[in-house]
Amino acid sequence: MPVEQWLEWTRGPLFRFALAVMVLGLIRLVVLNGINLISLVRHSYDKKMPVGVVARDTLRWLFPFTRVPASQRFFTLVSVAFHLCIIIVPIFLAGHILLWQRGLGLSWPAMHQTLADYMTLFAIATGLLLFGKRVSTHLTRSLSRVQDYLLPLIIVTTFASGYLAVHPAVNPAGYDATMLVHALSGDLVLILIPFSKLSHMLLLPISHLVSELGWHLVPEAGTRVARALGKEGEPV
Repeated sequence: MPVEQWLEWTRGPLFRFALAVMVLGLIRLVVLNGINLISLVRHSYDKKMPVGVVARDTLRWLFPFTRVPASQRFFTLVSVAFHLCIIIVPIFLAGHILLWQRGLGLSWPAMHQTLADYMTLFAIATGLLLFGKRVSTHLTRSLSRVQDYLLPLIIVTTFASGYLAVHPAVNPAGYDATMLVHALSGDLVLILIPFSKLSHMLLLPISHLVSELGWHLVPEAGTRVARALGKEGEPV
């Protein structure tokens, strides 16, 4: 099959499949978290919904500069910048909006191409920095899974191929081949979102609410747990 046909397939049927997997997968996660949330509220002694606490904690975790040691604040800033870029650029890039308009008739204001270029390069640089830190630091290596290494590289590949496709002067490959890599890696990112850490971009407020309610235990819960473990009367 010629590259042009492969490219049309990745932009058409494969993109629609990837989008469906992402949407249905995220709906599944929201429903499961909602069921868990309802169960926690039902069994919680304190029925008050700590919305204000959750909102504050969510904002603090979105920008967690005061929650990390001073030695880690640079890479915290890098991580926040990386996440902002990989969310904003795909949504507000003019070329992507045109695809939505052609496919579903949806449209919204696009960001300036120059700003998109700078944010794309920044996403590539910060993604590589985060990957390098994960590989080079013993603590992060010991806590990392396969997806922690692969996700930044797949995202960087998506952004780098997209940048090269719209800047032929610096593109060592042809447009169609570069766009094929961009479309394939972008579709892969969409498919991976519900099954990886990328889902936390949507589910962070819900997960904080579940965590907060999970600590609202019934009276004497600690004593009952100690009794069940045969540790009653022992110092905490």
